[in-house]
Amino acid sequence: MKDLTGRLWYGAGRPLWPLMPLAWLYRALASWRRTRLTAGAEPLPVPVVVVGNITAGGTGKSPLTAWLASHFRDQGWRPVILSRGYGGKRPGDEPLLVSGDSDPAVAGDEPVMLAAQTGCPVVVHPQRRASAIMALDQGLGNLFLCDDGLQHYALARDVEITVFDGVRGIGNGAGLPVGPLREPVGRLQDVDLVVVNGPAGPLVPDHPQRYAMTLQPAGVRHLLSGESTFAEAWLRGRNCVALAGIGNPGRFFDQLRHLGAEVVGRAFPDHHRYTGQDIATGDERPVLMTAKDAVKIRPFAHERCWVLDVTPELPESFGSAVNLALNSKLAARGLDASLLREI
Repeated sequence: MKDLTGRLWYGAGRPLWPLMPLAWLYRALASWRRTRLTAGAEPLPVPVVVVGNITAGGTGKSPLTAWLASHFRDQGWRPVILSRGYGGKRPGDEPLLVSGDSDPAVAGDEPVMLAAQTGCPVVVHPQRRASAIMALDQGLGNLFLCDDGLQHYALARDVEITVFDGVRGIGNGAGLPVGPLREPVGRLQDVDLVVVNGPAGPLVPDHPQRYAMTLQPAGVRHLLSGESTFAEAWLRGRNCVALAGIGNPGRFFDQLRHLGAEVVGRAFPDHHRYTGQDIATGDERPVLMTAKDAVKIRPFAHERCWVLDVTPELPESFGSAVNLALNSKLAARGLDASLLREI
């Protein structure tokens, strides 16, 4: 919360209140855009599940997307992840099929991370529908997971899942640029499920289908060798430098401290393009990073680079609720989930 965004959007009051006319204009344009694009969005022949948020910044969408990919695979689906590929410079105008070995400078850091974590096809393009059409033409899968796509209304969707940071919630409750809201809180009335990353504080709106998610440490992984060890045992009492180029770096630093590490944090902008200088410490301290940062640092990593891998923990009732929401939406479209899984 010590960063500028934290003070302006998530601190007390609304320091940017003189910009409120811009917030009203942004809200009006967002509403008009949603109405126009939703009306013209043609449903796809397979299910589409969108993960996103109504606030700007990191909330834990990508870990949840990875969890959902595993969940749907267990249900017999063949999920394909659609991403905008923010931060990458995709060559040409065609959608790009991404693997865990793709260059994050081309494909974007989150798509490469998701491809490596899930083993699912990941397709990148600013227009997610174009990615979906390509995936259908190539027979890549039979269910689409759209990472950070709640406001991408050109893509018709069956299920919408919104993610909140449990501490930050809706912040000061104002729209961009005065506050963090991309859309008003009333937008949640149309969302199927809400997931809260961490304990839900007073700034998290209520919802009849609200579920808690915690990001549990899966291990500390040596970036060069790939060998992993128990996170808490390795981190307890260890003095380290931590890097984070994510939406909420403080959450990563706090997690390391909670696991017992003595941390000097280096916060970078979301999707930061790292250089060798960024990971230099001048001493022998280990350098800890997120999986999202690791895919960009890997080409020039040194022997002291380590990754904290995390895995989402969700109640069993959440998986059941996802299945129920999807099956009911497909039935309303006259589609049979069991038949679609055979495609």
